Amino acid sequence: MKSLRVVGFLTAALALGLLPACQQNSSKPKVAFISNNPESFWTIAEAGANKAAADANVELIFRRPHQTDAALQRQEIDGALNQGAQAVAVSVIDPKSQKDYLDKIAGKVQLLTVDNDAPDTRRVCYIGTDNYEGGKAVGRLIKEALPDGGTIAIFVGDLTALNARQRRQGALDELAGEKDVKADDGAVYGKDKKYTLFRTYLDTPEGSQKAKQNARAAIQDLKDNPNVCLIGLWAYNPPAILSAVNDKVQSGQLKRGQIKIVGFDENAETLQGIADGDIVGTVVQSPYQFGFQAVTLMADLVRGDKSKVPADGIVPIDFRIITKDGGKEYPETVHGEKKSIPVKEFRDQLNELLGKK
Repeated sequence: MKSLRVVGFLTAALALGLLPACQQNSSKPKVAFISNNPESFWTIAEAGANKAAADANVELIFRRPHQTDAALQRQEIDGALNQGAQAVAVSVIDPKSQKDYLDKIAGKVQLLTVDNDAPDTRRVCYIGTDNYEGGKAVGRLIKEALPDGGTIAIFVGDLTALNARQRRQGALDELAGEKDVKADDGAVYGKDKKYTLFRTYLDTPEGSQKAKQNARAAIQDLKDNPNVCLIGLWAYNPPAILSAVNDKVQSGQLKRGQIKIVGFDENAETLQGIADGDIVGTVVQSPYQFGFQAVTLMADLVRGDKSKVPADGIVPIDFRIITKDGGKEYPETVHGEKKSIPVKEFRDQLNELLGKK
């Protein structure tokens, strides 16, 4: 997939990222990347950001708030600015409530949004997935999981985040075969009214612990339904769902495969679940490219080069559909690869990027 030279560069970049600040070259421009939570998804983004920082000869400040909390994220942004960051990339938690603050930041330094957009702010551009189209890809996996229809439950951190709303809407629109359908509990979708949305479960600020509690509650509530698919839209949701389902399987309360699972993102447990046949598939972004592209663009901006900023203010990063065997064609896909990828092939690619054997 990638040249092994990538691993060498990546290792060096990671090593640079571990050096104390006092040992780093203070003459380098400083840029910052602030995530929206502490989850492992951002480890992949940090690897890409470190690689770009080494390539572009900038000093990187990479921070993760310990919860999905806009106030905590603001502290991390302010801290990065106090350290001299001249550009900041942010995965925005709540674009509405954070608008005024982000506009102030954009008046001081170059501001990018990554993964979660805030299109009504003064940000320079957004780098990330077309989350609505990614949600539609989730809807296609749901239809494969429940070809005769059934009941679905959706799990995500917080619907104040734009990516959460867009992914859910895309999935429901795909099931309905029309655009902008309502996402009410009990709503029914499709020409044959085959799919019913039981509920959307939210789990912030607790995150993965609450996500598993939600999955347990849904399994209990839906125990008498014959065709059920549980959908996790943030990286930690599918593993939490899988863990809750496996607990029930091991206790004999569920049969293996009785409840279908569809995911989003490339959490290692999600990928293993696909390999084991316990998860139908997942729609993966490219967090490595989120980090790499964001730092590369910030490096250009702080040096006065705005030529790489697209006219529409959006840098789309293609998503991919991962299943156990891959190979299925999705010709209707927009801003994503049109053929699903086998999970083994994808894991090999990811491990190479991360320098793992």
